[in-house]
Amino acid sequence: MELTSGLPAWDPGRVAERNKVRALLRLVRLEHTLFSLPFAYAGALLSGYGLTGKDAVLIALAVLGLRSAGMSFNNIADLDIDRENPRSKNRPLVTGAVSIREAWLVALIGSALYFASAAMLNPYALALSPLLWAIVITYPYAKRVHWIPHLHLGLALGMVVFGGAIAASGDSVSSLVEALKTVPYVYVAAVTLWVAGFDVIYSIMDLDFDRRADLGSIPARLGIGGALLSALLMHALSVALLLAGCLIYNLGLLGIAATTLGALVIAYQHVLVRRGLSNIPKAFNLNLAVSIIISVGVVLDGILS
Repeated sequence: MELTSGLPAWDPGRVAERNKVRALLRLVRLEHTLFSLPFAYAGALLSGYGLTGKDAVLIALAVLGLRSAGMSFNNIADLDIDRENPRSKNRPLVTGAVSIREAWLVALIGSALYFASAAMLNPYALALSPLLWAIVITYPYAKRVHWIPHLHLGLALGMVVFGGAIAASGDSVSSLVEALKTVPYVYVAAVTLWVAGFDVIYSIMDLDFDRRADLGSIPARLGIGGALLSALLMHALSVALLLAGCLIYNLGLLGIAATTLGALVIAYQHVLVRRGLSNIPKAFNLNLAVSIIISVGVVLDGILS
């Protein structure tokens, strides 16, 4: 008996029509850049070195390039899996709406944009850029190696906070070590655990397929109950770190209020999925709100203070 047979075959990467521009946008899921870009700006402001207009633009271009490269390569690397998974049968590479050649081109252009933006930011951003790129590009192989790929995905987004801090501080410090000291590691860890937690919940929909395909995930390893408990623990620790960050980085009322509201939305995800696993898509989509609420709150708090 399949444990997830009653769940909706919901996939945020599906393509409804064979329109090339639409298909390419869905390939990279451009709208999900909102998951990461605000946290890059938060990292920049939490570094203590502020954020110039030039840096804001270059950070946005770097995030856009890295995300486009990562998503394109992820679709290429997972094509054999996506062809077999009923939930991903409508993805652009599977349907042919985007060709392998086009996906490689997007990955190369995205990588070039990312590295060029890092080079224009400062020498330390350029020196560390291969590290972030490697974390993102190797993600699709994580589930082939171990059963906690969720933490790999979380780290890919958590390192955006890291990158934002390096981008803002690099021109004002005299060494790489000094630049690394400006990174708000509490927020890097908090974002990593938040993303890992919601990816665990999302991966429940693939539990049966992952077991058949011998792919690693917490739901496939621990079952639905173990997955929900793991996600809850990750999110509890993430919220604790976010609240601690309010004190560590001396956030004002706006930052504290935004963090508290974001924490409540995270908690509500667990209420939804415990009411029924059919609510997983709703819970997943709430994370965009979490990203905007917390990161924009931190950014505005930093600007106003």
